[in-house]
Parts: sequence; C-alpha cells; structure tokens
Amino acid sequence: MPKSKFVALISQSYQQLSPNGRKIANYLQQNPTDVLNLSVAEIAQITLTSKATVSRFFRQLGYDNLQQVKDQMRQARNAGMPLGTAHKNNDYITQELDRIRQTWDNVKPEDITQLVESITLASRITLIGFRNSYPVAMHFRQQLLQVRGKVRLLPLPGQTLGEEIEDISNDELVIIIAFRRRPKIVEKLIDLIPKKQLVLMADPSAQIYKEKVNQLFICQLGQELPLDSYSAPMSVISVICNQVLNSDRYAEQNRIDAISNLFKQLDELE
Repeated sequence: MPKSKFVALISQSYQQLSPNGRKIANYLQQNPTDVLNLSVAEIAQITLTSKATVSRFFRQLGYDNLQQVKDQMRQARNAGMPLGTAHKNNDYITQELDRIRQTWDNVKPEDITQLVESITLASRITLIGFRNSYPVAMHFRQQLLQVRGKVRLLPLPGQTLGEEIEDISNDELVIIIAFRRRPKIVEKLIDLIPKKQLVLMADPSAQIYKEKVNQLFICQLGQELPLDSYSAPMSVISVICNQVLNSDRYAEQNRIDAISNLFKQLDELE
C-alpha cells in the first residue's frame, strides 16, 4: 500500500513536534484514514490532547486545517490511490496484516540490504533490549546464531551494562530494540554508542532518535488493543535473518548442519 503524502509529512516533521504533537502523530501514522471520519475534537479525545494541539499539529505539517487533509486524501483516492481502512470489529487477522503492511510501507529494500551487509561484515553483533523488547531481541539473536557466530544479547540478568558497553569494538554492530514504554537508559545508550555502528528498531515514538542512529526501523505495534502486537517486528527480523543466511558470505557455509549435529550429540531436542 503506497504511503500517502499526509503520512509522509508526519514522518518528515516528527522530530519538530511537541510531545503532545507526537501522540497525535503516533496515532495517525497507524490510522491515517481516521482523519476522513473524525473531527478535531474526536482526534483530541482519542489522543488525550486538546483541540488547539490538534489544530496546531495540522498547521505544523503545512495544512490550513483538518478539512484540507480530508480533501487531499479524498482527491488521492479519486485518482486511484488505494487507502487502507481502519478495522474496529475485532477482526484480529486483518488488524495484524495492517500493522505488518504499514511497517513494510516504510522499509525500503535498500534498508534491508544495508543492514544485511552490516551484519555480515561486523566482528560481533550486540543486541540490546529491555522489558517487552527483550524477548524480541532474544529471538533476533537466536535467528542470527543459526547463521553466524559472535552474537550476544544484553543486558544479562541482574548485571550492569557499563562493562559490556566499554567492550564494544570499532567494527562491532549494535542493534537496540526499543519499543514504547522503554526505560530512560535507552536514550543514554544511543548517545554513547557511535552512530555509524548503531541500528535502532522501535515503534513510531522513536523517530526522535532518527539523526542519532545509522539506521532506524519503525515497526507498528497497533493501538486498537490494550496490549501491543509484535507481529510486525518479527516479520522484519525474519526477512533480515533469511537474507543474511542467503548472502554470499554465509550461503555456502555448513553452520546449520554443524549445529544440528551438535543437537544430536548433546541429545537436546526431540
């Protein structure tokens, strides 16, 4: 699904928005066609902001008002541009697919190619995740370990990070997984780790760090349910790891066979 001009403008302006403006941006990036049916007051109510903040948000994007956004989106639809529709009827599968599509709309093939190359060339991969991001980072590590060695996961249970961050080498790649409600230490880590070797995978609220990282992968977690969905980041991780596996550097290696033989020797799996 092509990205509308309205959504593109939100991405371009995100770092200049106020904290309340970012709340509106986070919602409308995931539900852009809601502007066709909602009023300024309704958007303010949904995003827990004010009507004045919503009106100011649209002006910051370059629009005179909400009506101008509606007119632009309707003109695009009339010209043949497909626009997604919001699903409010507990159609969970459709909602999951929408989140994945919205995520991939903003991931360019060259972004994946660049990250795959970085992963294959790095001396070591360090994956960092906290709270709900930790199991996503762990899954990323387990997938990469099928393909290459020297992949570590931080933080270790009950341990501090200072010793580990000091140990990062100049040819190491650091991937931080940092979805919303992330601890404050994430910002400090982003400031400490050199930009050229730092990749961030996060939800739309992390667009404030875009200029501080070498690559930023934004994944949609959804807002229509009480708990977040991680289907979109898992989809991105799957594509990345499979492309690493099929890269010229690893395609001919027999690491997977060697690991399978060790499973048999150790009698670890059924």
